Amino acid sequence: MKANILINKKAGKNFVIFWSAYKGKPRVCRILLSKNSRLFPDSVISSCPRIDKLVEQITAFLDGRKIKFGLDTIQLDLCPDFQKKVLLQAAKITFGTTCTYQAIADRLGKPKAWRAVGSALAGNPFPIIIPCHRIVRSDGSFGDYQGGKRMKEFLLKREAGRLHKIFPKKEE
Repeated sequence: MKANILINKKAGKNFVIFWSAYKGKPRVCRILLSKNSRLFPDSVISSCPRIDKLVEQITAFLDGRKIKFGLDTIQLDLCPDFQKKVLLQAAKITFGTTCTYQAIADRLGKPKAWRAVGSALAGNPFPIIIPCHRIVRSDGSFGDYQGGKRMKEFLLKREAGRLHKIFPKKEE
């Protein structure tokens, strides 16, 4: 699969989107919260209206606007099954709220898998769209983030996230 790349460098909001056509539509394969595109020298720098709209949404989100991202622009099928389940749970965490790794493990019916949840989120190929920055440790500390701890703290403070405001328990 030949990847296309779009590098956003607007007003310090640096990120790279790797995308390709999938089933006839542009789909995001990976988002990097970095400006280093030299890691992928064979990629083609390009865009299309759907990817341009996503860039606008991510930039608006980083500017502090409340944006609800759809999952129709990302290729979740590139993720292993467990990671996909974790990412789908993380996608349910709404703007301004937080959740713990343990709560996601519980929601998946695997209460001892909180570390596996953390590992799945550490490899989240779609940061911002799948808001893994909203997941914190059970003790309330932030934990790690691929954009860096300072970025995670910035995003959580901007969203005014509160620990223990967790999405509803699993329906019986």
